[in-house]
Order: sequence, then structure tokens, then C-alpha cells
Amino acid sequence: MSSIEKNTHNYGKLVVLGLDGLPLSLAKRLAATGRFPSLARLTADATEIKAELPELSPVNWTSFYTAAGPGEHGVYGFTRIHSRGYTMGLCNFEQPQHPTIFDRLAEKGLRSRSINLPNTYPARPINGMLISGFVAEELSQAVYPKFLLNLLGANYLLEADTTTGATNPTFLLNQLRKTLAARKHAFSLLWKDGAWDLFIFVLTETDRLFHFLFDAVEEADHPWHNECLSLLEEWDAMIGDVLESYDALPEPKRLISLADHGFTRLITEVDVNALLRQMELFKTHLPPEACSELDPQQISTNCKAFALDPGRIYIHATSRFARGPVADADVPALEQHIAERLMSVTYNGRPVFKEIHKGRELYSGKMARFAPNLVCEATAGFDLKAKFNRREPFGFFGRTGTHTVQDTFFYDSQNAQYQRVRDVGAEILRHFHVTDR
Repeated sequence: MSSIEKNTHNYGKLVVLGLDGLPLSLAKRLAATGRFPSLARLTADATEIKAELPELSPVNWTSFYTAAGPGEHGVYGFTRIHSRGYTMGLCNFEQPQHPTIFDRLAEKGLRSRSINLPNTYPARPINGMLISGFVAEELSQAVYPKFLLNLLGANYLLEADTTTGATNPTFLLNQLRKTLAARKHAFSLLWKDGAWDLFIFVLTETDRLFHFLFDAVEEADHPWHNECLSLLEEWDAMIGDVLESYDALPEPKRLISLADHGFTRLITEVDVNALLRQMELFKTHLPPEACSELDPQQISTNCKAFALDPGRIYIHATSRFARGPVADADVPALEQHIAERLMSVTYNGRPVFKEIHKGRELYSGKMARFAPNLVCEATAGFDLKAKFNRREPFGFFGRTGTHTVQDTFFYDSQNAQYQRVRDVGAEILRHFHVTDR
């Protein structure tokens, strides 16, 4: 499309502010304190959307930037397993099997810039600029175009070290301040010339903070409460910078802000593989204590089912996995057996699972054949895990908060309301008059 043709359609600029892991209910409580004026501006008209299942960042942000569900783009969790070789790797920007909103806008000559959007690593060429988000490993592979490396500088922090931070609140808070400073620097670089149509800016500090210090955020008498709110004030100031920059844009323009999932207080972690082990369905070559937490090579020919993060259950079927012992004819009955057993699991008298979804009913599209057989949806407060080295299903490992499907933050300056995260990506395409193929 020529520049003359493009300019005959004045869509206006669209700004997307991602607030990773922000629950609507907490946002409103924080806004009511008067300490977070920028957040208060958004929450005044904010509504709720639902996270995609499983309610993880890579699943939801990929659904956002492809305007499609997991059955279309193929990302079902943090990890993926090879059905023949039983190797496992992290999902990344190379995996989605559906065009992105960047691709679709580029077809109309529209330019995008994106900062810290999860599951966009390694960075790849787009019509614009991109700085990858979680899980980004090397800065040299996290930027496009490459000249951004020199502008960002070697000290640009891609991600907070939450491994050390899990047991050291001072370290965690300092790391989150450094990532905020990095995002602020990147925002100032990519925003200022205005040579873009879509601008996406994601802040992930809330997710990291809430995983390890959600109790401190909520409890006024918690020893780390004031420090957490002080960090959130800096986060609010960064939101303020975005809003001030947005206000200075000429009309027409549009602002959308969303989270990828909600958050709530942790009741306990629940390891789904440990539950399957108790059912004598998940068997490995070695005892749990001899395995690493993410080593699917230990899945034996006697294993009838296993789980990947957070609660994706795969029937170890002969037609799907090289060592699978389960015949296709036996899969439906085994799915039903597992679902019934899990729905009966309780913790201190509370049901652990809200619903066990069948993958073939939950997902549709060209990648649905790779979906898990069952997707576990936990009751709010239970954090589902899928480790290979846990014998006990319940436990605490340094976290105090966990994701929720409900209570997910959403705001649109044009007051649109949507059901799921993927719908927000679809609305971006509609905004720019990009129609379905």
C-alpha cells in the first residue's frame, strides 16, 4: 500500500498498556487509597474479562497478539514436549502458528512498536520495532532492529531474578525497580518520534510482586507492606508517564489497557503429577526424588498419563507418544476416570478443582490436535503445578499469590467490553479495519 493510500484512512494511534497479572478487584482497592492516581484514572471505567485457559502469560499474551485461541496458535503453556523424543522446551515467539497482529497490520502498511510483550522472544522482524518480554534470555536476541541494542545499553534488564528474589524480598523489590527503570528508558526511546500506528507497552512487575508478596500487598500490618506499596507507587508513576504521553497525542486516538489474568491469595500449590502418581497413572523410570522437576525423559512405558504446566494432562496414548501404552479406544474412559478422581480432591475440606475441561471441547482450530486431553481449572487460590519430582501433591515453595481466570483487568477508552483476552487482539484488527482472511 502506498503512503498516499494509507493516509486516506486516519485510524488514529492505538496504545495498548499491558498490566500483567493485575486483578480488577485489587486495582479498585488500590485506587481507592488515593496513592495511585494513574491507576485510579483507568479503574474508574475498567471492567472484567476472562483469561484464556490455562491462565498463564504465554497462553494469554499469545492469544492477544494473534487474536486467536490456543487451538489456532498452538501455545498451551510455558513448556512443550516432543512426542517422539520426549524432549521439553520453553514456548517462544517461534512457536505460534497463527499470524500476529503485527503481521496483519504490516499488510496494510501500518507500523507497530512493542516493549516487553511476553512470548515475543527471540525477536523477529516486524514492520516497526520490538523489545522482547518474558521469557527473554539474551538481550542480543531480544530486539529488532538490532540498532536498538546500542540505544538500550548493556544494563537493560530483561527480567527480574525471581529465583533469588523468592526468598529475599529486598532483592526482589530492587530487581523490580530496575526492570521498571529499564521499561521507562525503552518507552522514552520508542515513543518519542511518533512513527508508529500501534504501540504496545507491557509492565510485568505486578505479576512478579504478587507471586511472592501478595500477602504483603494485601495486609496492612505485614512487615513488607509499605515497601510493596512504595514499589507500586513507582509502577503507578510509570503508568502516569504513559497516560501523559497518550494525552499529548492528537485525535483520533485510543487507549486499551488489560491484564492477561487475575491474581489471588495462595491457599497451596497442587502438583497434578503427584495426584496422577497417587492414582498409579504417572510412572517414571526413577523414583520422584531421583528426577529433576522438568525431565520428561523419565516418563516410562508404564505411564498412562502425565501433566505439563500448570495442569495440562496428556493421556500417554500409543498413537501420540513413542512410549505410550494407552490404546486410542481406551482414551475416553481414562479421561473420564481422571476427571472424576480429580473433582473429588479436597484440601482442608475445600474442593481443589473447579472444573476439568476436555481439550477437544475447549479448543478448536488447526493446532487443536496438539491440545492436552484435559485442562484442569483450579478453584481460586490453588496454584496448579506439574513437576516430575514431587511425591506429595500439596506444598508451599515461597509463593503467596496465584493466577485466576476471573477478575482480570480491562479498560478501553472507547468503552468496548469483551469476554476473553483473544477478543482484545481481534478488536485491534477491527480498529484498523483489518478483516478476517
